[in-house]
Amino acid sequence: MLLKHLALLAFWVTLSFQGSAMAEQPGHITGVGGVFVKSKDPKALAQWYREVLGLEVKPWGGAALPIDAPGHPPKVSWTAFPESSDYMAPSAREFMINFAVDDMDAIAARLAEHGVPVLKRDDNDPFGRFAWIQDPDGTKIELWQPTKS
Repeated sequence: MLLKHLALLAFWVTLSFQGSAMAEQPGHITGVGGVFVKSKDPKALAQWYREVLGLEVKPWGGAALPIDAPGHPPKVSWTAFPESSDYMAPSAREFMINFAVDDMDAIAARLAEHGVPVLKRDDNDPFGRFAWIQDPDGTKIELWQPTKS
């Protein structure tokens, strides 16, 4: 039994060193640097994101989202879905944007003020609170208030 535990320990230590050694090698992804979308009317879309979601859209047409904002999760998720997935529905786009938010109720109130329908809401997920909407171009947006640890 002791030999089995030592073998498992050696396996995990080996994986730990391999993982850290791989992360230290140059030429790897360090994070998401931006999300870029095409729009028929980029100025109107930027105004919608400013007014409805509260993004601080700059004169250059985009927003710089700080990764160290209070309460912001320490990681950004990247996931590939099967082509047959309906997770992005009703959007016909091949991607969806997930924004972390600090107060789902405040965001929901802002959405209601602007007449933006919530497609679905889940306040009981183990990962936090979620709401799904679409922007004027039809892109599905997942709003996520992470569970506080």
